[in-house]
Order: sequence, then C-alpha cells, then structure tokens
Amino acid sequence: MSSATSSEDNAGSGPWGIAAERLVFFSDAVVAIAITLLALELPLPEGATSAELLRSLGHHQSEYISFLISFIVIGGHWRAHHRLFHYVTTLGGGLVRLTFGWLLMQVIMPFATKVIAEDGAFEFRFVFYALVQVIALTLFLLMAWQIKRNHLYREDTPPELFGAVFHGIGTMIAAFALSIPVAFFTHWAYACWIVVPLVGNLLFRFRRRPVAA
Repeated sequence: MSSATSSEDNAGSGPWGIAAERLVFFSDAVVAIAITLLALELPLPEGATSAELLRSLGHHQSEYISFLISFIVIGGHWRAHHRLFHYVTTLGGGLVRLTFGWLLMQVIMPFATKVIAEDGAFEFRFVFYALVQVIALTLFLLMAWQIKRNHLYREDTPPELFGAVFHGIGTMIAAFALSIPVAFFTHWAYACWIVVPLVGNLLFRFRRRPVAA
C-alpha cells in the first residue's frame, strides 16, 4: 500500500474522521426532526360535508403555503449541508459550534413558520422568519469558510465546490436580507426569495461563460 493511500485512509478512519461523520449523522437527525415538527403544526380541515372541508382548507391556506415554503427551505439547507460535509474529514475552526448554531435555526424553523402563517402584524412576522433564514445561512457560510480556511476537506474535493457554495449561499442571504426592508412596503416581499436567486444564478452563469469558452 502506498503512503498516499495510507494517508487518505487515515484521514477517513481516524478519530477526527469518525467525529466528522458522527456530526453529519447528528445533523441529519436534527433536520429530520425539524421537518417532522413542521408537519405536526399543520392544522386539520374540519367540516361535516365536502363543501365545509374545502372551505376549511381555504381558511388554512396560509398555514399550508408556509409549510411548503419551509419544507423547501429546510430541504435546501440539508442538501447544501450534505453536499459540503460529504468532503469534510476533520473538525476544527469552531466547526462544531457553528454547526450547532445552524441546527438551532433549523429547530426554530417550525416555530418561525407558525409565526409567519398567522394573521396581522405582517411586517414583524415576515422579518422574524427572514432573520432566522439570514442567521442560518450566514452560519452555514461561516462553516464553509472555516472548512476551506483550515483545509478540513479531502484532497479529491472538486475545486469548484467552495465557489459554488459561497455563490449559492451568498445569493440566498441577499434574497432574504433584501426582502426585510421590502416587507415594510408590500406583501410581495416573498418574491425576493425567488427573483434574487434567479437573477444571481443567471449572472453567475453569464460570468462563467467566457471562462468556459
């Protein structure tokens, strides 16, 4: 066995490699619990007839829409975390503390979803939800920065991984942060969560096209 192969095996099977793997498993479990709590908050439609049930569904549409939004958001958080930590071999640079802070935001997400789904005080409810996302995304961005800065990743990590993570997470932070002041003028502030990432991705692809050519 070559020394390079031996070194790679040690990175994946040593105590820090096991700790990184356990952190990923724990994170997956917490995210799964957050999604479960999100579903448990869904109100049941009431009514003795089909018409009454349909009316009840309409009355609770804000809760159902908020659930779908948060499900997609939590799923996006998990997907980005899984993609990044797939290449992490060691822990350091405050990575555990940042991860626990990020997980705290995931656990708060069901509560934030319930808050934004209620009627009245739209600005406060919207800003609270958006701030939870900004904090969660910022913590994730710091995790990625620490992983890259302290070289906590495998040697075969794709060179474009961190650039893609910084761009994607940075764009989402901009989307949620921009939506906060917009919420004080219109309820269409939700559109920022879609429009900003779309524009950011188009600009990112446009900038990369000459390089690829």
